[in-house]
Amino acid sequence: MRAVLALEDGRFFIGESFGATGTKVGEACFNTSMSGYQEVLTDPSYRGQIVAMTVPQVGNYGVNPLDDESTAVHVRGFVIEELSPVVSNWRATGGLDEYLKKWGVPGIQGIDTRALTKHLRTRGAMQACISSELTPEEAVARAKSAPPMAGSDFVKEVTPAAAFDWDPDSTQSHEWTLVKGDGSKVEVREGNEVFRKLPAVRHRIVAYDFGMKRNILRRLRQEGFAVRVVPADFPAEDVLAMKADGVFLSNGPGDPAALTYVHANIRKLMGRTPIFGICLGHQMLGYAVGGKTFKLKFGHRGGNQPVQDVRTGKVSITSQNHGFAVDAVSLPSDVEVSHINLNDHTVEGLAHKSLPIFSVQYHPEAAPGPNDATYFFRQFAEMIEKAR
Repeated sequence: MRAVLALEDGRFFIGESFGATGTKVGEACFNTSMSGYQEVLTDPSYRGQIVAMTVPQVGNYGVNPLDDESTAVHVRGFVIEELSPVVSNWRATGGLDEYLKKWGVPGIQGIDTRALTKHLRTRGAMQACISSELTPEEAVARAKSAPPMAGSDFVKEVTPAAAFDWDPDSTQSHEWTLVKGDGSKVEVREGNEVFRKLPAVRHRIVAYDFGMKRNILRRLRQEGFAVRVVPADFPAEDVLAMKADGVFLSNGPGDPAALTYVHANIRKLMGRTPIFGICLGHQMLGYAVGGKTFKLKFGHRGGNQPVQDVRTGKVSITSQNHGFAVDAVSLPSDVEVSHINLNDHTVEGLAHKSLPIFSVQYHPEAAPGPNDATYFFRQFAEMIEKAR
């Protein structure tokens, strides 16, 4: 079946429909990861977006429940060059086409994703329409009328309705591994899959869920944290009443400037408890200390973004997914920029000079992507110990 991807500036691409049929609008963006398409589809940070993958073939290793980063697919549409006709992986329980059909998400294949990516890099991210029903002209008109990403609050669509404890019986956070042998370090579970044993709980924290990926929760538990997850609008006073050892601010979708209720809560927590933020949580922290954000031309999305720790000079290759960035000039004198992006020199990390507070713009939990930055979870634990 024929499908069209149309951009608000009038450019359009004709391809073949896969996944669900129908029409959806959202912000067009691209991801440069070589794998991890299922994690991309289920990352709540992509709420409201139509995502194009730059890798030429997608779907060759299928999908499986363990790789979901949330309970649903959040992208509005999925754009690829070629859908693999074969699913070949021992962990696969299904294919990408059926997976998108299940979640009602339209896909388009057979278009020139290189041309699309170059266009978005030149003109910037913009609203788009993906459709198996409309003409190109109708799809362009639909894209032009779509609400912009700037000013949007998608967090309210993905945050949980009520607070809950993550993995209280320690059955969902085991780290999958290929290593076998030493029974003191690994645990064999059903299906003969092997997982590393979890450490004892050493710290109890509260995590604000603005659209949190599961691997963040898994990595926190693997580092010895017991996590109480709370909704985005959960009052700071109630968090402090829990007398937790620290507070974590998660990733999430939309425009950080629109989340003024979150900024206010974080301000009330500053100086009262250690705080660690990731991605949208990092941007929220930027607002809480008195800074601002701005929209990037086409965002950072993929697993190959170089980031430098300005204090040590060390460079890490990182996994990222964001369309906004903290404005360094807007930050007060008691907050330092700890990390920068080496491609465009935007802010990638913040640290308060006197309070136990820090954040990073990128994803130390990866999923997908490199694990260069996973040490930040350990750093959070060390900061809590020092704050005591």
